[in-house]
Order: sequence, then structure tokens, then C-alpha cells
Amino acid sequence: MNTANWAYILIVVAGFLQAAGAAMNGSLNKALVNPWLATSVSFVMVTFVALGLFICMPRPLPSVSQIGDMPWWAPLGGIAGAVAVFAGLLFIQRLGAAPVNGVTITANLIASLAIDHFGLFSMEQHAVNGWRLLGAILMIAGVVLIARF
Repeated sequence: MNTANWAYILIVVAGFLQAAGAAMNGSLNKALVNPWLATSVSFVMVTFVALGLFICMPRPLPSVSQIGDMPWWAPLGGIAGAVAVFAGLLFIQRLGAAPVNGVTITANLIASLAIDHFGLFSMEQHAVNGWRLLGAILMIAGVVLIARF
């Protein structure tokens, strides 16, 4: 199996885990009562896993020059992730896993279309075309159906 196939398999597994993780975070919030505490506990776990993996695989390390050349906004991705986790754990118990994850994924897709189209955050440009717009519209329609029924 080539690398691209493995990449898609890993992405699909990550998608399943993301859906399960949102539900788990909702249960964590229900048990801990405080959404800020639940978000913190969730990210402490992520930090331990990331540090453990880094300790096991410490190479490559960036040079001082590479760190200096890093865009100022690059480390802020974690904050974006924290907002997503917080929003999910706050609403998933009340709205359900499918609507929360559906809206999250659809919003992610629409933002990703803009990121690709304009080459934001140092991404290679991929123009939005009619097929991509149709896909986004179908995603929105699907989420509306899932949320309403």
C-alpha cells in the first residue's frame, strides 16, 4: 500500500477518534461540572501523550534559525484546538454528537476552502471551484438534516 493510502486510512481513523473524543469530553464536562476544568484535564492528557512521544522520538529538532523564521501565528493552532474542544464539550451532551460534530466538520471544511483558496497560513493555493462549492453546500444541507431530525 502506498503512502497516500496510509495517509487516508490514518485520517479516517483520526476522524472516528475525533468524534469519540468529543463525546468523551462531553462526559468529562458532565462529571467535572466546570467546562474550564474539563478542557484543562483534556489538554493535560494531550500534553502528556505529546511529551511522551517527543521523548521517544526527539529528532529532528528545529534550529534556532528555523524557530526565528517561524510565523508569529504558528503556535496559536493549539488555542484554536482548545476553542474547538471547549465548544464541543460544552454542547455535545445537550445537542448530540452528530449535530455538534457535523457543524464542527462543516465549519472546518468551509474555513479550509478559504484557507486553500487564498493560501492562508503558508498553505499552497488550491482554487475554489463549482464542485468544491457544491460539496460545501451539500455538507451544509446534510448537517441541517442531521440537526433537525
